[in-house]
Amino acid sequence: MDFIDVKYINLISPKLKKFKKIKSNLFNFRCPICGDSKKNKNKSRGYFYQIKNNTNYKCHNCGVNISFNNFLKKIYPEIHKQYTLEKFKSGVSGKNFSTEEPKFNFEKPNFRKTINLPKASENENAKKYLEGRKLNPNKFYYVENFKKWTNSLKQTFDSINYDEPRIIIPLYYQKRLIGYQGRSIGNSKIKYITVMLEENVPKIYGYDSINKELPVYVVEGPFDSTFINNSVALCGSDGDVGCLEGSDIIFVYDNEPRNQEIVRRIGDTIDRGNKIVIWPNSIIEKDINDMVLSGLDVKSVIESNVYFGLEAKLKFTNWKMV
Repeated sequence: MDFIDVKYINLISPKLKKFKKIKSNLFNFRCPICGDSKKNKNKSRGYFYQIKNNTNYKCHNCGVNISFNNFLKKIYPEIHKQYTLEKFKSGVSGKNFSTEEPKFNFEKPNFRKTINLPKASENENAKKYLEGRKLNPNKFYYVENFKKWTNSLKQTFDSINYDEPRIIIPLYYQKRLIGYQGRSIGNSKIKYITVMLEENVPKIYGYDSINKELPVYVVEGPFDSTFINNSVALCGSDGDVGCLEGSDIIFVYDNEPRNQEIVRRIGDTIDRGNKIVIWPNSIIEKDINDMVLSGLDVKSVIESNVYFGLEAKLKFTNWKMV
């Protein structure tokens, strides 16, 4: 018997009834397969014994005759896994020893994605567009061929025909790049395209920049959020604020009372009992960026128009009648 077999026989010996060592290569105990004699509890007719270079098991009651390897596999499968691994490492084998090569489950390396692009401030068209909206071009990136670049990170587009330049708005979560939005600066019918590089992460812009101990403003677009301290932006209608649980959340929707989708979302937000900004009827601009461009003190307007509960419902009813 090789030393590994003896080691594992000693390991399982406390589990075997009436176990005893007869000599160095012969062990006796009650058969755990058939239970041995039901009449005489002292009868032990199971044996580990050596045959050439292998260890076998035989019961003289039920007649089973198998290798030690198959005995462990049948009776003690967890111990069998350790045994086969040790056998494999040592290179010990024999006629009656047969085991699959152990399977090692290695997680596929998850290399962090990065944005290897020039800042939007380095491209004249992107810089002009952003500065014209009073946005900081150093916070964003620029790509000449959006579809081609996106496919280099994640296969997204079946065709890269009619490719176009876009401003890249990065989405970070816990210091990882999890996705981005591409904002057109030309005449594209699709202004924003959102690409997620990870699944099951919040589709939110600005998460890593907020203090969740302070009120957190949730606005509709990344550009708008840059004008409001401690704010995030939902990047799509399926944006989830679950990651902000426990914070004092205040929702800030666009000022579009004739947009049925926005009206519905505001109504749902109020019904959930959340705080919300209801814009005064005197403001005609449709979003925060437009309000900033018109010279409004958006911070003061927002802070003085936060409502919830019954008051929010009354203000909402008045707002959507405009």
